[in-house]
Amino acid sequence: MPTGLDAETLEVVLDSLRDFAKQNLQPEVLLDFDARDEMPIEIVREMCGPELGIQLLFIPEAYGGLGGGAFDTYRCCEELARVDVGVATGLLATFLGSDPIRVGGSEEQRSRWLGRIAEEGILMAYGATEPEAGSDLAALRTTATPVLDGDQVVAYRLNGRKQWISNGGQAEVATILANAPGGASWFVIEAGTDGFGHERPEDKHGIRLSNTAALTLDDAEVPAENLVGGVEGQGLQQALAVFGYTRLMVAAFGLGAGWDALDRAIEYSTERIQAGAPLSEKQAYTHKLIVPHAVRLETGRAYIEQTATALDALETPEGAFITEGAIAKYLATEAGNAAADAAIQALGGYGYTREYMVEKIKRDVRITTIYEGTSEIMEMSVGRDRWQLHLKTRGQHYRDQADSLDALHAERSDVGAACAALASRALAEVFERARIGRLTRSQHVLFRLGELAARAEGAAAFCRRAAAADALPEKADRRFSAAELAAMSRISAREAALTVVDGGMRWVAGSGAIAPQDAAGFATALGLAAVQEAQRGFLDDMDLVADALYGRRGNE
Repeated sequence: MPTGLDAETLEVVLDSLRDFAKQNLQPEVLLDFDARDEMPIEIVREMCGPELGIQLLFIPEAYGGLGGGAFDTYRCCEELARVDVGVATGLLATFLGSDPIRVGGSEEQRSRWLGRIAEEGILMAYGATEPEAGSDLAALRTTATPVLDGDQVVAYRLNGRKQWISNGGQAEVATILANAPGGASWFVIEAGTDGFGHERPEDKHGIRLSNTAALTLDDAEVPAENLVGGVEGQGLQQALAVFGYTRLMVAAFGLGAGWDALDRAIEYSTERIQAGAPLSEKQAYTHKLIVPHAVRLETGRAYIEQTATALDALETPEGAFITEGAIAKYLATEAGNAAADAAIQALGGYGYTREYMVEKIKRDVRITTIYEGTSEIMEMSVGRDRWQLHLKTRGQHYRDQADSLDALHAERSDVGAACAALASRALAEVFERARIGRLTRSQHVLFRLGELAARAEGAAAFCRRAAAADALPEKADRRFSAAELAAMSRISAREAALTVVDGGMRWVAGSGAIAPQDAAGFATALGLAAVQEAQRGFLDDMDLVADALYGRRGNE
């Protein structure tokens, strides 16, 4: 059975969100709060109130929510980020804060805390990160000391400090990861608890409409029933169980903010006259600052939708598709950050001023490449997982992907699948040379393998999405026609193939794994000539995508 909302209900949620933002979060309002470095707390609480109830999407139906699935979450998070990434972050923090309870809590805990989110719209905070540990949850220093009544544990005293906590100064409830005698464990703590406080909000580069503050715990006592799941030592597993979902949410933030910035640049370029014609008609403008970023954003979307669909198909998705969530986050947030940067350039001096929203969007979207795991952690996660998969399959994993893409090309020769297959085969060759030369002993090489894997898999996902453009899932984004998606997919595949071949040559040769006289043979094994030949038609496809973005002609 499909998971989540039906398409009609999802569209109602998205329309309600757009209407609310139009009435309450206009650009001038957002810029004012940004200048004052202030979270619009009353507006955020109103979003979780009876009028909109946006938090209900993330709560299972059994506890008063709508029970949205991964696909619903992605669509909603993209729309939230188009409004403001800071506001979106405040709402994400409640979802994150409730995750340990949703995944590992007892039925009583779920009913109590998830029910309060649904009914009261309370805000939550997720207290995992620490000053010295960063994203390394296993290195946490916060402690949970049992309080005994005879032989029975009746409470825990929490001591420590949590850093970079979204909603830290505003949340009514927080989940705190701490070391109990039995290992890392989650605890639920309410604001106002003696010994539990927060420091002043951080003075941040971006997302200034969110509240970020350190949490302090000084003998803060919580009752034993606030130990999530009632068993110590389950905290790390409970945290890992939701990475597939939470990274998908941040990926959607990057996608939404990136498209918001790019759409503003597109609109500007139709009005800005340069040398007698609008910028939108100048290839040097559109093909550098607009088209490549639109393609990369849609590559990220293809992988997000592929992963969300896979998550929703599972009966118990907890702990699943962690690597795929990392790839989605990496592709979409890097694309969103780059698109926002290009939008500033596209607007010239105007783009660099605070009056124009692209400057703010760039500052905001930058965080998506940092929180919920930096891009470098994503590279490491992907590189390590796909390296193990290469070894486990004796080098067949990406060759099998290439074969499936060749089969897709036989059915649909217009979506770039043959070129994406070249990328996958080249990647398999790079991984194998890395194995023979033991190159992953160099951490940087492992990270670069993660990047190349993400690029190749993103292109493959885009080919599949473009091939299915006339039969996409009911809830999928449908901004572009089948022909337009095919042109974008061809560009994405060409870019991925070149990236893999160029990166493979650089890191294998740069590690000394091939002798100078063997370089030509390695280039042949990578399929360099075929990848270069596949670039034919690249400029024509860029013209097609530019026309699609500016609505200049039908592309059916």
